[in-house]
Amino acid sequence: MVHKMKWFNASYRWNDKDSQPRYLFVCVGGCVLAVVTMGIYSSLLFTSTFVFILLVCSLDPSRIHLWTFAFQMLWQTFWHLLIQYREYYLHEPVCIRLFLAVSSLMLLTQRITSVSMDLQEKGVMLTVKASSKRKACVMLLPLISYILGFTTLLGGPLCSYSRFLSQMAGMRLSPPPNPLGVVFLKSMQVLLLECSRYCLVCFLKCNTYDPSDSSVLYKILWLWGLALVLRIQYYSHWRMSECLNNAAGFGFWENSPGDSPDWSGLSDGDFWTIEASTRMSEFARRWNSTTASWLRRLVYTRCKHFPLLMTFSFSLWWHGLHLGHFVGMLTWAATVNADYHIHRHLRPKLSSTWRKTYAFLNWINTQMIVACIVITVEIRNVSSLRLLSTTYIGLFPLVNIILLFIFLKLNTHTDVCNSLPYIQICDIKGPLQYDRLFVSLK
Repeated sequence: MVHKMKWFNASYRWNDKDSQPRYLFVCVGGCVLAVVTMGIYSSLLFTSTFVFILLVCSLDPSRIHLWTFAFQMLWQTFWHLLIQYREYYLHEPVCIRLFLAVSSLMLLTQRITSVSMDLQEKGVMLTVKASSKRKACVMLLPLISYILGFTTLLGGPLCSYSRFLSQMAGMRLSPPPNPLGVVFLKSMQVLLLECSRYCLVCFLKCNTYDPSDSSVLYKILWLWGLALVLRIQYYSHWRMSECLNNAAGFGFWENSPGDSPDWSGLSDGDFWTIEASTRMSEFARRWNSTTASWLRRLVYTRCKHFPLLMTFSFSLWWHGLHLGHFVGMLTWAATVNADYHIHRHLRPKLSSTWRKTYAFLNWINTQMIVACIVITVEIRNVSSLRLLSTTYIGLFPLVNIILLFIFLKLNTHTDVCNSLPYIQICDIKGPLQYDRLFVSLK
């Protein structure tokens, strides 16, 4: 869905003196969190923020996005390649603080480019001209708070700038209900996920993977369990980020249906909803939903040719250009495209009874493909490909890609046949039972 926003003037939020302490608290909290967790590498985030503010103050809004996108991706790519150089060429251990800083820089790229697209599309109007430096700093404070806010610095999810301003102003006008109960419930969900992950890790350790002695089914189930462990880490991280945002007052739907307050306004995904996906396209939309929406707005809706391939190609660039990212993201793009073609051709031909069986088989197919993608993306190097090559789980994405080429060929053949001149066939009784007469050519 194309991202649409009404025109939003942010300046009237800035003049609210009661909101300035909240912006300052969020901004200072983010800066302190960055320095404490990342040390000297927090300068990566401060540099990106400084350059973006400089571009906002000096460029026309219609040109900000191009310059912002170019600088941010080049700056981020430089540090990604530096990490790979140290890991694979120098064989040096990379500081965990640098990993954390680059991960936060990726999230910073989302927020900065989101604002730049708002400015380009005139969804947000920033007025940064002021008679004094003090007034200019006060006007830029909400923007800096949005970029460096402590609630989304380490884990997201992505929230639009206009909604961030609305929620900050709404805390004074109509304070949200006490989020303590929701935070406690989501904390228990995180604890349950971590306990499940711990039990699954213990089970995998007790049942050591042996490619020479294990059966085919055991190999597939073992790798599927490993991929599930890796995915649960993401679900736990997303839930903890939700807890932090909810505790700070973000994520509340003011006009939520029902009697109970709805604090699901900022969420990257739910375990049961995502894992219940019966199609690869559904999984792609639900997995890390705010990032998926950002990629769709940034790349998919702007590309005229091969938008799906370009979206996943940009995603692997944004993730760091590791070998596993190339294999995983391109496999993901191909299987999502295959899902569209297979579903369009097969599902209409099935009865209601067979559709349930088809959905179940599709769920198994989705789980196996996702397992392959997660292992290649998370392990990132050649060892992930070797791990998949020792079992038949890699046949699932391969079969889907083969079916994709078959259906593409069938579609090409159908398009060629449909482009031929219209032929009216007349059936003449007699010695020649079927005599085709070309009555009209159109």
